[in-house]
Amino acid sequence: MITTIFSAVAAYVATSIDYVIILLILFSQTMKKGQLKSIIIGQYLGTSILVGASLLAAYGLTLVPTHWVGLLGLIPIYLGIKVWKREEEENDEEDLLSRLSSGKSNRLFVTITVITLAAGGDNIGVYIPYFSTLNPSETIVMLVVFAIMTAVLCYLSYRLAAVKSVSETIEKWERWIVPVVFIGLGILIMVENGTFRFLLDLVN
Repeated sequence: MITTIFSAVAAYVATSIDYVIILLILFSQTMKKGQLKSIIIGQYLGTSILVGASLLAAYGLTLVPTHWVGLLGLIPIYLGIKVWKREEEENDEEDLLSRLSSGKSNRLFVTITVITLAAGGDNIGVYIPYFSTLNPSETIVMLVVFAIMTAVLCYLSYRLAAVKSVSETIEKWERWIVPVVFIGLGILIMVENGTFRFLLDLVN
């Protein structure tokens, strides 16, 4: 059991670097309690979907080929361009989270879920072989560990974003940081999943 706990922690930490950067940006812009709740719910939902899909694939039920998973990279690219364009066109005080969710707070958790899915799309390549080595009792332990680690990730990211120098830096350079991070992440997801190569093969 101890071995399973340590391996689950290692698997989660190794695949969560993308989440830290994104959550840091999102939490630094959190203005309302409802936004904080939406970010956490979205992170949990997105992670749950990724883990569920990986478990199915680990048991031989691969629903989507890897190169199609890479198309999730289009989502952060779209959001990055969207934020950048709105910065260009509007000079208002609307916060980042409102822009990402088109100003509708009830859609924010959906947007965060989608971002989490996109950022974790390449994690499936790690999760599937790892999950396939677990027996049912070990799988339950892994799920508990992942749930706890998601809470820890959200808490640490929130605390880090609360550091004045960090939040001020992000706020000052938000216009460039957000598009660069989101677009760069999207391109990385597509490259790592071989999506560009697959699309080129289709054209040729």
